[in-house]
Amino acid sequence: MKSSAQNINSKLPKLPESIFTTMSLLAKEYNAINISQGFPNFDPDPVLIELVAKAMRDGHNQYAPLGGIYTLKEVIAEKISLLYGANYHPQSEITVTVGATQAIFTAISAMVWPNDEVIVLKPAYDCYEPAIKANGGIPVLIQLNEKDYTIDWDEFKAHLNKKTRMVIINTPHNPSGMVFSSSDMLMLQSCLKGTDIILLSDEVYEHIVFDKHTHESASKYPDLASRSFVCASFGKTFHATGWKMGYCAAPAELMKEFQKIHEFNVFCVNHPFQRALAEYLKQPAHYLDLGPFYQQKRDLFLNAIQDSRFKFTPTRGTYFQLLDFSEISDESDIAFTERLTKEFGIATIPISVFNKDLVDNKQIRICFAKTPETILESAEIISAI
Repeated sequence: MKSSAQNINSKLPKLPESIFTTMSLLAKEYNAINISQGFPNFDPDPVLIELVAKAMRDGHNQYAPLGGIYTLKEVIAEKISLLYGANYHPQSEITVTVGATQAIFTAISAMVWPNDEVIVLKPAYDCYEPAIKANGGIPVLIQLNEKDYTIDWDEFKAHLNKKTRMVIINTPHNPSGMVFSSSDMLMLQSCLKGTDIILLSDEVYEHIVFDKHTHESASKYPDLASRSFVCASFGKTFHATGWKMGYCAAPAELMKEFQKIHEFNVFCVNHPFQRALAEYLKQPAHYLDLGPFYQQKRDLFLNAIQDSRFKFTPTRGTYFQLLDFSEISDESDIAFTERLTKEFGIATIPISVFNKDLVDNKQIRICFAKTPETILESAEIISAI
């Protein structure tokens, strides 16, 4: 049907198709193993699934409260206190969201006004910049060091000014697997101290950290916590990305503004899933054991490709691993990933699409949140390239 609105003034006129959509469609077309998009190919804990079913049978099938059920927010607050020593009031400082992406969009919508500047560290997950632009903000892009993805703090400080409304960080970092150190967080805290700048901390991989590294939540640092929206994901934590369940924690005055947008965006979140998660989270082992669980998968994959032509540094966090193909091909990373899918039957993600100015460092990203069979089959293909 032809639209009667002939002069649509798009808020996102040049938005490209998501690389995840592109590569997943290509994987399907060529019947390739899909280790591109970040989702597990195994089921959540049967105990958690049964808890959801029980909540449905028990009649929890109508609207939940706007911010989420109190029992879930209470156990979230207990988890944050246990891990990071920060105290959030369950009722006024925690909101259950439709995944972390909704939390991120809502926080940006609540805080960013037209012509406000928002600092984004690149490479960056692809939901940040469209949300900033849709709200009239201006993304200010800072490229991380291409070798180890560290932050140039002098460059960072040089970009702070009176127009800076928000800074977005992501740790553990997608796509690089870098993990912010305590010194990074202290430096960030020092840079923002005395300003009105809001921090949006994307911590969806908070429980997936390896090799004795630790996750440094913004919640751990008082001045950062006082200005932060901390966004987290149950989907990433409990192998259920399709459930779209997450939460946001923030001081009461920030959360009040967050919930104003949340109310008229989604109002509330899936009720029986909240009941199930409230019960499941009572056992900390369900999230504390996640690092060792995924480190086994990472090590299985890296050991299997150690004699391949790809270069790599073991990822410190997330369930992604970067592979450097500079000694294999001079192709662009986009062309290389397309050829891998079509000729070798394996779908991966090019990193240039996440970089400032699409800088191509000859790197691809793979997801090892897969069964051992899929990991080893993928590694066999990669080792043959």
